[in-house]
Amino acid sequence: MSELVTGEAVALELRPARLPSRALSVMLDLAAAMVVYVVLTIALVASTASLDDAAQIAVSIATFVLVLVGGPIAVETLSHGRSLGKMACGLRVVRDDGGPIRFRHALVRGGIGVVEILMTFGVIACIASLVSARGRRLGDVFAGTLVVRERIPVARTAFVPPPPPWLAGKFSELDLSAVPDGLWLAIRQYLTRMQQLDPQVGQAMAERLASDLAARTGTPIPQGIPPAAYLAAVMQERQAREVRRAFANGSVAGGPGVGGQPTSAVRPAQAPGSYGPPGWSAPAAAPPAAHVAEAAPAVSLEVPPSAPPADGERGSTESTGFAPPT
Repeated sequence: MSELVTGEAVALELRPARLPSRALSVMLDLAAAMVVYVVLTIALVASTASLDDAAQIAVSIATFVLVLVGGPIAVETLSHGRSLGKMACGLRVVRDDGGPIRFRHALVRGGIGVVEILMTFGVIACIASLVSARGRRLGDVFAGTLVVRERIPVARTAFVPPPPPWLAGKFSELDLSAVPDGLWLAIRQYLTRMQQLDPQVGQAMAERLASDLAARTGTPIPQGIPPAAYLAAVMQERQAREVRRAFANGSVAGGPGVGGQPTSAVRPAQAPGSYGPPGWSAPAAAPPAAHVAEAAPAVSLEVPPSAPPADGERGSTESTGFAPPT
């Protein structure tokens, strides 16, 4: 990858095109230009048969210059650096700062290309591309341009297995600021390939990575947690923090969820994973509400009829002036 810096001090990671792809694109462009040149030459010979020899030679030279020199310049200017061969090979000509080229860039590239490609059959261009760190020929050096690849194969992202459910939110208070990126990359590669490793080799790698991670965080590994499960849980915690930092909405694991509670508190119960702690078992499920209603004794809600008040009670009621409702 080639790091280019734009005028706004923004680093661009572009993949420069190498010599084989550039040579193929040049050959396609020359083949297309030669076909056009032959067709125009036949048409001009038929139309200028009445002219003298000097006029026919001048027309032939003008046609050659316009087709093989002016044609690529016009095509690269109008297509912003994509000729027919470059479109077929997935290439594009850009400026050193990553922006699209203009007429002056295409003019310099085309003028010097006559010498280093047409007159020397591409020998100078091949030598310059091999010597340059980014595969630039002389026309690119003088024009301040670079040929980059537009179609980059996308690699499949490896699947990182999730940690056991009983470790959700267990490392939310862990300090991960001192863990370097190289250790995170090693942990990720181990988690994506631990099923392909020998059990003894994988266990030794997990223990070594877990000890390094615990030393960086300053917190020892809790008792009863396998090293692979510890690595998966800490990796998930790091990813959750990155998501919260990126979106800043607190809707990921560990953030406020339904009713203002953490997401881990409202997460449904799941079965323990394959690397659960020894002796750990899921809590027994609560009995259904119907069975609870059958087991509880029936409670009568009937209110006994009120008896007529006695004479003493009536007198007290009349003296206070308060009569209870019937």
